[in-house]
Amino acid sequence: MLKTSTHAQGRLAEPVEHGQDRARGLPRRRLLASALAAGAWPALGALPARAGSAEPVRILVGFPPGGGSDAVARLLADKLKDVLGAPVVVDNRPGAGGQIAAQVLKAAPADGATLFLTHDHTISILPLVVKNPGFDPARDFAPVAGFATFVNAFAVSGGTPAQSFAEYVRWLKTAHGGKSAVGVPAPASTPEFLVGLLGRRYRLDLVAAPYRGSAPMIGDMLGKQIAAGVGSVQDFIEHHRAGKLRVLAVLGGSRQAALPDVPTFAELGLQGFEDLPYYGFYAPAGTPPAFIQRFSGALAQVLVMPDVRDQLIAMGLSVGHMTPEQLAAREQAYTRVWARIIRGSGFSAP
Repeated sequence: MLKTSTHAQGRLAEPVEHGQDRARGLPRRRLLASALAAGAWPALGALPARAGSAEPVRILVGFPPGGGSDAVARLLADKLKDVLGAPVVVDNRPGAGGQIAAQVLKAAPADGATLFLTHDHTISILPLVVKNPGFDPARDFAPVAGFATFVNAFAVSGGTPAQSFAEYVRWLKTAHGGKSAVGVPAPASTPEFLVGLLGRRYRLDLVAAPYRGSAPMIGDMLGKQIAAGVGSVQDFIEHHRAGKLRVLAVLGGSRQAALPDVPTFAELGLQGFEDLPYYGFYAPAGTPPAFIQRFSGALAQVLVMPDVRDQLIAMGLSVGHMTPEQLAAREQAYTRVWARIIRGSGFSAP
């Protein structure tokens, strides 16, 4: 029998505040987008990192140190400090799939001192699966810049004999009666819904085991306490290269440059999951457009640095700068796709 870790019983923290009607925030976002579209981007040297201040810019990360999001944040922060001419510090606020960090962002002053580096789960998924997450992205946040898309992957621990996803299915059916726990980095996340879809597609009794971030999930996989996990490629890739974990399949429409030998689930017959999750920066609503322009421009400079680009690609990311408007459009498209999937799963927000 598989031994599952007690850490796999992660639960959402109680929200600090209650959300309001999402639609109320749309005019503010449209006004910001119009203001950005109308104005020319200033030279990066024309404004301080914060108005009249060289104090640190804080980047909130909703997951623990050691995970993929943390590694990305620290890489970018190190380069952004030079371009912005101000300290840039990473502030980990783990818990509830980024919900805690999002609430911190909402409460922060809209002065350019605080940003939130996050992926799709907190912005697109949490508002669909939690009735009162304590924030509304459309009303409470301003999109600043996007910088990458990525794919989710299915990986197995070193104690699992399967070398392919088909072998994993056969092994599970013959050795464990088709039953297993599969780790996911957060409850009610896209990886958790993917576990359910894989179970139905391959007639397996798969139970998602939610963790408080990818780092503790991978720790249990490395310790062979759980046989498999679903998470982002950047969470698994270094352990895959070291032979400690094996990525068996990835989502998306094509194979990943960093994992050319790993097939997509589309190749294995699971279609309809080609829309890619994203990474971006958000600020509190009301943050001055001049700061948003400046930070977005600074990030664009960082992303074309060869060493930064190479490291992000090596983490399994597809790198590309997105303006605030492009990030907002990416967020909305992805949210629509997963709203349909979540409704179709029969999930009901607690």
